[in-house]
Amino acid sequence: MDQKIIDKIKEIVDPKYVLTKEMELLLYSYDAFLDKQKPDVVVLPSTTEEISKIVKLCYENNISVVGRGSGTNLSGGTIPTRGGVMLHFSRMINILDVDFENLTVTVEPGIFTLDLQNFVASKGFAYVPDPSSQKVSTMGGNVCENSGGAHCLKYGTTTNHVRGLEIVLNDGTIINTGGKAQDYPGYDLTGIMTGSEGTLGIITKIILNLMKPVEAINTMMAVYDSIVDAANTVSAIISDGIIPACLEMMDNTVMRAVDAALKMGYPLDAAGILIIELDGMPEGLSEKAQKIVEICKKNNAKDIKVPKDAAERMAIWGGRKGAFGAMGQIRPAYLVCDGTVPRTKLPEVLAKVEAISKEFKLPIGNVFHAGDGNLHPLILFDERDKDEKQRTLAASTAILKACADVGGTISGEHGVGIEKLKEIAFIFSKDDLQFARKLKKAFDPTDIVNPDKMIPAA
Repeated sequence: MDQKIIDKIKEIVDPKYVLTKEMELLLYSYDAFLDKQKPDVVVLPSTTEEISKIVKLCYENNISVVGRGSGTNLSGGTIPTRGGVMLHFSRMINILDVDFENLTVTVEPGIFTLDLQNFVASKGFAYVPDPSSQKVSTMGGNVCENSGGAHCLKYGTTTNHVRGLEIVLNDGTIINTGGKAQDYPGYDLTGIMTGSEGTLGIITKIILNLMKPVEAINTMMAVYDSIVDAANTVSAIISDGIIPACLEMMDNTVMRAVDAALKMGYPLDAAGILIIELDGMPEGLSEKAQKIVEICKKNNAKDIKVPKDAAERMAIWGGRKGAFGAMGQIRPAYLVCDGTVPRTKLPEVLAKVEAISKEFKLPIGNVFHAGDGNLHPLILFDERDKDEKQRTLAASTAILKACADVGGTISGEHGVGIEKLKEIAFIFSKDDLQFARKLKKAFDPTDIVNPDKMIPAA
């Protein structure tokens, strides 16, 4: 990048927040996917106005610009494929407005999800979406990826909780979409931006829905000798008309890794466990729980554990939330697929995942949002072994094809990024993809905003 451009950026943002050293750039060259590409400069802006000026400068000089939060993206969505400017939001972490009367909170994109949740909880409210990365993931990233989490079965993904956005477009123009009201006329630009993987503009402000916390929670853990039985239980619960807050599944491979790392005391002789959580009004909750116990037993659950207190409940969730990190007990790296299938197809696709594991000679652990069919097969490998890495990528493609073949999709919440550019053809036609390219061009005619992501080039 021309030094004159960097000097102009330093006129917009305090020079100490403009990073150009080799080591600094290396630290921002990757996210939680496998590829790497250094930006030419990393900028830590503090205001929408600074971002607008920087993006306008990029527009005038045909320089790509990528927004980044914590870099927890699992599909390469924040890798700067063309170098250029990376906007890092670590200085934009403020809660800008709290309006409990209208059940909204307005935040900057860099705030950690859990920090926001803890703040509103201290005031007697709740922000519900709970991605497993909530301790470190940022709200800007959650919006761009339409993140879900364990409780998305009942409460939906991020898109169901975003009321409005402030966005910087590719030429530096600042626009606002939606707002505190429940509905606005015109095109649903808020919906288009949510899940767009940062390819249509830079999100600088987010208006979110809040809820009152649930009055009662009932959690249980069902133990199975067969993953198929556990998967069938999921469909049986839903078909009975019961919608739990969440239904999470973990197989033996993952249980062993979590137990080794966190000493959870899991039944390691079991094939898998199903974490079931009900919430709502206290009245009638125990009856629903008893009905679920009956369904679990009917589907061959060999044991059903109910936590005695809040501490035991949190321990169950601690194991689930810590599952990805615990996989280092088995192999140095993993690639997580997040294909999603109709619930009734879970047994069939899980069997295919097992067959793919054997075919490519790679261990695969399964931990996933069973309630909405959102699989998370963790393909375990050593990144230093080139052959193993190639087999891992091929196995990932095979798993996503298996999901698409049964009427599913290639991503439930982690996005397409650069990881699934080839696999997106499994679910979209050429006309579908061409229409998406036209939409991208309408927002970003010069193709500088997070280019090369989500939609493959024609």
